Amino acid sequence: MSKFQPVRGMRDFLAEEAKTMRYVEQTARETARLYGYEEVITPIVESYELLAAKSGEEIRHRMYAFEDLGGRKVALRAEFTPSVARLVATTLKRASKPLRLFCTGSLYRYDEPQYGRFREFWQANYELIGSTQPEADAEILALSYDLKEKLGLRNCYFKIGHVGILRGILNQENIIEEQQNRIMQLLDKKQWDEALTTLQELGASQKCRKTMKNIFEAQGKDVYKVFKRAKGVLKDYEAAVAAVDNLREIIDLTKEGGAKIELLAEMGFARGLEYYTGMIFEPYVSDFETALGGGGRYDKLVELFGGEPTPAVGVAHGMDRLSLAMEKQKISILTSEKKRVVVVPIGEKLKAKALELSRMLRKAEISVEVEIMGHTVSKALQIASKRGFTNAVILGAEELREDKVVLRDMEKREQKTVEIKHLAKEILKD
Repeated sequence: MSKFQPVRGMRDFLAEEAKTMRYVEQTARETARLYGYEEVITPIVESYELLAAKSGEEIRHRMYAFEDLGGRKVALRAEFTPSVARLVATTLKRASKPLRLFCTGSLYRYDEPQYGRFREFWQANYELIGSTQPEADAEILALSYDLKEKLGLRNCYFKIGHVGILRGILNQENIIEEQQNRIMQLLDKKQWDEALTTLQELGASQKCRKTMKNIFEAQGKDVYKVFKRAKGVLKDYEAAVAAVDNLREIIDLTKEGGAKIELLAEMGFARGLEYYTGMIFEPYVSDFETALGGGGRYDKLVELFGGEPTPAVGVAHGMDRLSLAMEKQKISILTSEKKRVVVVPIGEKLKAKALELSRMLRKAEISVEVEIMGHTVSKALQIASKRGFTNAVILGAEELREDKVVLRDMEKREQKTVEIKHLAKEILKD
């Protein structure tokens, strides 16, 4: 066994896996086009300070950070949003709003590798920048729903909440932001008891702790019932009630707009990233435990990086996880590649002709490989059958004297002699 293996948490993608990943990426890109999102490409390496700001303690701890040869502290990107926010704060600062931006690529976190979690992973990222209106949040939800639907995923649902609910309670208790972030990190890990204990240690009132406990229990699939219950619990916290109303308005717009999203409302839901200011959500499928992505509203990040105050909402979809969910649900990908042809020359003197013929077929948008192993015709056809080729073109001297070749249908195991000038048409007509 070779000592050279992929670094732990990194992977090689073999042909079928790569094909699925590229299909997910292609579908994500097509969804971006349909919604008017323009693609941008940002660096894999950014300044550590940029990536660490508001990323959350968990991500800061797991970033691939290092000092470059110029003595600068840099890191491999752990997510896309800080890079996009930097772009908006600098190069795009005078661009008219709203901005709809899309990016895709690899990211890096030193997580413990497990099913659905890797140290190198891929995301498709959408950011809608410049609007405070709830229809912007509704658009991100609808876009996320459409991507899952286009991929053919079944039994999808979105877990949804609002950071303003928790922040509204904690701000009224005069708990400073740094301490709030500690509590949010615990809630992101579903450590509710620890969060309540931390609140007690911070001197939060009994009323606050009771309200938080009741909010943790306000969850369910009947979102309007959950909203009603939450408003009853939060009646003394005006900002938190306003957050519930904002979330309800977003959901109303999403549903009335035609996106038939199944929802699970959790009023105590938090995500690890510290920059969220409003609605947050995570998409799931019922037979895959891990979130397929996540997103929400962040209205202060662009300003943090030196830009004008700029509201924004976005979502990142994990392409690895979408691929795994498709595999789990046995979803076969659609492909436009209907024909695969192998060209088999009989004898040394026809190798150049095989290359020439393959070029002609490729110009007709047909996928072609030339037999280059020196196998006999029978061996070449046997291998082509195993590899799923649809057709074989056999070049023999006798047929070529009449500008013809033998075209074999690999599935039907039938063959016929065809004039070269009609070859592409014959291959494509079935």
